[in-house]
Amino acid sequence: MSTLPFAHLHCHSHYSLLDGAGTVRGLLERAKALRMNALALTDHGNLHGALKFYQTAKELGIKPILGLEAYIAPGSRRHKEQGKSKDSSFHLTLLARNRQGFRNLVKLSSAAFTEGFYFKPRIDKELLETHREGLICLSGCASSELSRLILAGGEANFQKALETAAWYRNLFGDDYYIEIQNNHLEVQRTVMEGAVRIAEQLEIPLVATSDVHYIHREDSEAQDILLCVNTGKFRTDTNRMRMETDEFFLRSPEEMYAAFPGREDALRRSQEIADSVDIELELGQRHFPLFTPPEGKTSEQFLRDLCVEGLRERYAKRPDRYADGHFSAEVEARLDRELGVINKLGFPNYFLIVWDFVRFARSQGIQATARGSGVGSLVSYALHLSHICPLEYDLLFERFLDENRREAPDIDIDFCQQRRGEVIQYVKDRYGLENVAQIGTFGTLAARAAIRDVGRALGMPIPRVDAVVAMVPEELKITLEEAIQKSDGLRKAYETDAEVRKLLDLAKGIEGLARNVGTHAAAVVIADRPLTDYVPLQHVQDKKEVITQWAMGDVERAGLLKMDFLGLRNLTILSKVIELIEQTTGEKIDPYTFPLDDAETFALLCRGETKGIFQLESGGIRDLLQRMKPDHFR
Repeated sequence: MSTLPFAHLHCHSHYSLLDGAGTVRGLLERAKALRMNALALTDHGNLHGALKFYQTAKELGIKPILGLEAYIAPGSRRHKEQGKSKDSSFHLTLLARNRQGFRNLVKLSSAAFTEGFYFKPRIDKELLETHREGLICLSGCASSELSRLILAGGEANFQKALETAAWYRNLFGDDYYIEIQNNHLEVQRTVMEGAVRIAEQLEIPLVATSDVHYIHREDSEAQDILLCVNTGKFRTDTNRMRMETDEFFLRSPEEMYAAFPGREDALRRSQEIADSVDIELELGQRHFPLFTPPEGKTSEQFLRDLCVEGLRERYAKRPDRYADGHFSAEVEARLDRELGVINKLGFPNYFLIVWDFVRFARSQGIQATARGSGVGSLVSYALHLSHICPLEYDLLFERFLDENRREAPDIDIDFCQQRRGEVIQYVKDRYGLENVAQIGTFGTLAARAAIRDVGRALGMPIPRVDAVVAMVPEELKITLEEAIQKSDGLRKAYETDAEVRKLLDLAKGIEGLARNVGTHAAAVVIADRPLTDYVPLQHVQDKKEVITQWAMGDVERAGLLKMDFLGLRNLTILSKVIELIEQTTGEKIDPYTFPLDDAETFALLCRGETKGIFQLESGGIRDLLQRMKPDHFR
């Protein structure tokens, strides 16, 4: 630990989208290098990085302080007619002291998006009163309610500032602090003078923070590029949002003490606050929804009954597998083994849930089928989740589920693309709207995107930027460093052209950072209680759908059940074909009864005429089919 007691309690990562320029790991590694024993993450209005931050901090031996720089509405969060973005909210720093505090941060952040969004995700004082337990509140930066009243000047506004601080002190008691900052901005010095007066008059303790937006001083230029991308401005524009100094990096305790001469108590208090935080998240516990079996049966019994019924139907015309009311020894042994593993790992409910929504899809005429390793399960075949008999093709159950692996099974189900939404709506109706959401995902700045964004911010001609982008090798997940090494043209331009060098150096500074939030193409999360008991939620901008603020990996680490509802265009085509045949001939065909040894079909495959056929339509696969000349499915 540093000899000077200090902990950063106000830090933004790249999850403060297009504003923060530091990764979660980068911030924590820098804090460790500076011999600091704790660090807070307070991204703008969201908890996107909270779980990743928590786990990485634990890994590095640093105490994680989970926080949020909240946007708080001047009145009700439901009132959305303030006009300008600046007038619609103030900033407020909130930190979780314990597990209950983090639960309340999740509630607040979720409500900010789903109830209070207006320019920004906003909470209000009513929500704070409801969810204050376990929280530490700092008065905020120069954009806080307190600071703006101080900056407005005049005795009347100062009295309002006193009243504001008194309200927060009454709400949070000893967990409310007046926050002061010094990144060498005149506005911060003005705020500090007023804040100190208020703290002295009301006997509220001061705490010094740094409003960290990037890791090293030299990252300030890259962060400025992000602001340009965020606001659609050029760096040369004079009237735009910018950080006026390069002091918003993660400063050492020594640098912080130098920035606050005479305020050593406020600096030491940051460490005292950090020391008071004690948060251990409940990870690894499952919060799966419960499927209610028929009365008098357990989930295990009902699952076996469904499997037996399904296999009788599947093998009705296979006397080698089912005859005289009995399954063959092979079928019995495989079913017993699979159900034994499923029961031992505690996943009967999982299979019943999947069976239930696939059963619904089939009842509504929605084409549905499993893909991937789940097809290797006889239980999946029995439940009509998949349509390939694993015994027939020697498919391994262990590739899908093994008692030595504790993670939940993952059955990917393809649905008709046009009707996938009906199945998701059924799940919401079945398990509760508050218990189901789609999973969020983050778009990041890959090599080419980083070059384009930097070029746009620098005002470079588009053809010039396109020429540089064209020199980046077309390799998945290639980095700019790798591209410069692998591309002779790019390396030469980097070494000889000052403009290209600047473009690429700045692009390296923002490469890999989060750029936007989207919805995962398939993943849906289902819980046993309202999701905000476990994970923060948000709306996708300009859409009504609710998604998780965490990406898929974090959702699963939180113990929640993730299901993949994949929309497949090919199944939509298949549905249309079946429908058209019935309309024109009166015959309703079942594609799952088609023979698998049809000579004309194999001839078509051998000719590579497979456009529109799932997973067989790419040029490479069509070429392979023509060379392989397949003539059977085994």
